[in-house]
Amino acid sequence: MPAAVIPPPTRLASPGRGEAPRRRTRVLALAEARWAAAALALFLLALPLHLTGAPGWAWGPLYALVYVAGGWEPALSGLRELREKVLDVDLLMIVAALGAASIGQVMDGALLIVIFATSGALEALATARTQDAVRGLLDLAPATASRLTADGSEESVATGDLMVGDVIRIRPGERVGADGRVLDGASEVDQATITGEPLPTAKEPGDEVFAGTLNGTGTLRVAVERDASESVIARIVAMTEEAARTKAPTQLFIEKVEQRYSLGMVVATLAVFLVPLAFGDDVTGSLLRAMTFMIVASPCAVVLATMPPLLSAMANAGRHGVLVKSAVVMERLGQADAVALDKTGTLTEGTPRVTRVHPLAGSGLTGDALLALAAAAEHPSEHPLARAVVKAAQERGLRLSPVSEFDSAPGTGVTSTVDGRVISVGSPVRLLRDVAASASADATASAAVLEEAGSTAVLVLRDGEPVGVLGVADRMRHDAAATVAAMAGLTDVPPMLLTGDHARAAARLAAEAGITDVRAGLLPQDKAAAVREQEQAGRRVLMVGDGVNDAPALAAAHIGVAMGRAGSDLAVEAADAVVIRDELAAVPTVVALSRATRRLVVQNLVVAGVFISVLVVWDLVGHLPLPLGVLGHEGSTVIVGLNGLRLLRETAWRRAAEQGRGAKSVRLRGDRFGQSAEQQPAQ
Repeated sequence: MPAAVIPPPTRLASPGRGEAPRRRTRVLALAEARWAAAALALFLLALPLHLTGAPGWAWGPLYALVYVAGGWEPALSGLRELREKVLDVDLLMIVAALGAASIGQVMDGALLIVIFATSGALEALATARTQDAVRGLLDLAPATASRLTADGSEESVATGDLMVGDVIRIRPGERVGADGRVLDGASEVDQATITGEPLPTAKEPGDEVFAGTLNGTGTLRVAVERDASESVIARIVAMTEEAARTKAPTQLFIEKVEQRYSLGMVVATLAVFLVPLAFGDDVTGSLLRAMTFMIVASPCAVVLATMPPLLSAMANAGRHGVLVKSAVVMERLGQADAVALDKTGTLTEGTPRVTRVHPLAGSGLTGDALLALAAAAEHPSEHPLARAVVKAAQERGLRLSPVSEFDSAPGTGVTSTVDGRVISVGSPVRLLRDVAASASADATASAAVLEEAGSTAVLVLRDGEPVGVLGVADRMRHDAAATVAAMAGLTDVPPMLLTGDHARAAARLAAEAGITDVRAGLLPQDKAAAVREQEQAGRRVLMVGDGVNDAPALAAAHIGVAMGRAGSDLAVEAADAVVIRDELAAVPTVVALSRATRRLVVQNLVVAGVFISVLVVWDLVGHLPLPLGVLGHEGSTVIVGLNGLRLLRETAWRRAAEQGRGAKSVRLRGDRFGQSAEQQPAQ
């Protein structure tokens, strides 16, 4: 049976404008398919000659070629396994076919070879198509890039040869060749392949771009910031190759059972052959029954019941922005019965925003005037809070006055000269040290109110006098509350919030998201300890985080999921799965998909077990014709293989999303009956 291994990706030519690269394995590109086609063609030539009474020299060599074309590869593979003291079921099929030929059933043996080879080809094609879906994530970066040399000229180089510090030019309609930062130029870049954003994102100097994303109408000059092996695309490649090399515990268990089962089957086959002989049965009849028994009792369908569904689910999740690192992870996702969530960058957007603009009495400023004054002073600063203030002013369309002098004091804030006035913006505690108590009372009270509500207070001074306070906070994701409710419904346990933020901010966000178990002010080791505490209590914890401080908890959890867009490299490496598109709602969906995969594996095992049981009983109690036994055995193998591929379909993901939402609805209905309105999760 073909091994489910994804080979290292090869470079493709740069895709056309606006298109993602596509791969689809052709049937005849597979060696298994070519040999199966040859065996079938030879069988179809020999069969009419045999049935019409042609001499043996006309159809005999054709049947012999059928045995060779369809059986040499599994026979060679089986013999290699046998040298390692492993009994392969493929070898048993070849032995059965040769046994049928030895007693004159040449046509039946050839039919077994043809059906067996065709089944192997279908299995190989199914595996290849699954790999195609996974590899669709890998072939995003172009093969070459335009690198600028020291004298200003351009040279075309392979993207794999780009180094950190190189400068590349990206023209309209081209794909970005490396992860980097825009030096100059302006354009809109379609990042849907990486981040899932539905609309192109405006890119200006200082903005980050990713390899594989599609440039719009402008020209960009980009400084390479990551080596090709460290880019987002390269990390996906590495994770996917790792996923292809791993097997779920269920699969490993089945393979162990297969070895013992195969040995038992050989013993049983000998018994089916020898016992009737001992009671006077003829050799031909006993051998034919034994060969049929060996075929129908082989566990091919049982072995194939596990990996195709898991690989298909992994590929489907990957297409929807969730990279599951291994089949083990795909299986374990559905086992989670408790959830722990980080705050910043996970439940929140990870970007501070101005939530309140409060001019102080007597300042003579309106809200817009205060914001414009603070934004003008902060404009030269690169501090995250400064960028939040400037962005808020830009969103309101406010005009910012030019700054003549600028000074920044770490931990305190900035001081600028705007329209001839000295404007200071920063920490209330630090800035109010030199302000008279009578003048600072109102500012202190306003800052306290904002901080009590979970915001960071930013004080604005004009010529040393407080004129207003701004509230800056990290806004909760739009789908956070719905996701929390969905996860609670899937696990039947309220999720935990694990954060290093202060208690007030954590409590405010938890109330909005519908979380009651809040643990704030945690260091990285504290988060990991909280997860281990749940694990030791018998829970299988699903941890979702994005930062370096989440990495220990992600590694300690039964399953760790990292938010890929804003996630640190350490978090992405420590996690078992990565939400590449940064959609929190994808987490309960992939959990539901894992559970659907488990149900489908059980279905496959039941189908395989029923087929084997019916065929074995029929052969032992009655008379099962060899061709019918072959058809039943190989048919069950094809059925379970194709059944596993159902999880590749778009409907499988949509159904999993609906199951997540359904769990959320059940949970919310229970909350409405069991909680007060104030306790219900925010919608």
